[in-house]
Amino acid sequence: MIRSRWVSVPVWLAVLPCAVWAVLRAGGWTPVWQWVPLVAFTPYVAAASVLPLLIALGLRRRAAAALALVASVVLAATVLPRHFGDTAHPASDGRLRVLAANLAVGAGDTDALMRLVRSLGPDVLALQEVTPAARGRLEKAGLRESMPHVVDRAVEGVRGSAVYSRHPITENPMIELGGFRQARGVVRHPSGHEIEVVSVHPCAPRFGRRVPCWDAGLRALPRAGGRLRVLAGDFNATLDHRQVRDLLGSGYRDAADVTGHGLTPTWPQQGWSPVPGVTIDHVLADSRMAVRAFGVHALANTDHRPVFAELGLPRPAGR
Repeated sequence: MIRSRWVSVPVWLAVLPCAVWAVLRAGGWTPVWQWVPLVAFTPYVAAASVLPLLIALGLRRRAAAALALVASVVLAATVLPRHFGDTAHPASDGRLRVLAANLAVGAGDTDALMRLVRSLGPDVLALQEVTPAARGRLEKAGLRESMPHVVDRAVEGVRGSAVYSRHPITENPMIELGGFRQARGVVRHPSGHEIEVVSVHPCAPRFGRRVPCWDAGLRALPRAGGRLRVLAGDFNATLDHRQVRDLLGSGYRDAADVTGHGLTPTWPQQGWSPVPGVTIDHVLADSRMAVRAFGVHALANTDHRPVFAELGLPRPAGR
């Protein structure tokens, strides 16, 4: 009997963390501020949750095995859909190409970014951590020649952002919380559509005192509905954060998730940190827009990987 108990203890110690993780993730609760960065690693925990299940089954601990199975199923249900994508697409006519990139305090390689702009041909470029010096280098390299319209909120440090556009753009009041500037503007597309684009970059929730700023920055983003909207950039959050799921619930779709690339890491780029990669850079498009393509690209001298989406605009009424 004593030996049996000593075997059961490590089994339960293996099972319980995955079970607690599944409960917190499914419920959307934040028991302590450390959970905010931790929940981003849910895909890794979902994969690892199979191991406690196998251990419990192998040692014939039925109760532990049952709990481990439930935890694995819950975690799999939250993660696997991102890999398979969505086959349902709304009818579309015009096209909007969106590229988003975090420049790591302006250090992102100018020539490499310009190559992306030329090869992908975005209609809109949403930039984060744009400094005045980085803006100057990009414009000297010809960015304004291909994308002459801009909402510029560059500033020294990590807090600047900008939205460049091939088409005329009118600035909307930027979202600024904790000093982080999330530029926004309305693009007048040749199709006749007016599309609001936001360069997303809330505070990073690295410390407890920054979590309220991060939370407020995400909650301040405009919900879907009315005018077409696209939110693009560094959300400092994954689909495992309730704030992003609330945005999706309002009527957005994540371009990576729709195309089956929802588990492709965007931060950190290889060599920047020993931290496993997570998907914190997104293009969220109004659900009335089709998602035709999505890709994650490389950019030297920054810890983020740029994300690109080709979106289909709704057909005009009567067509």
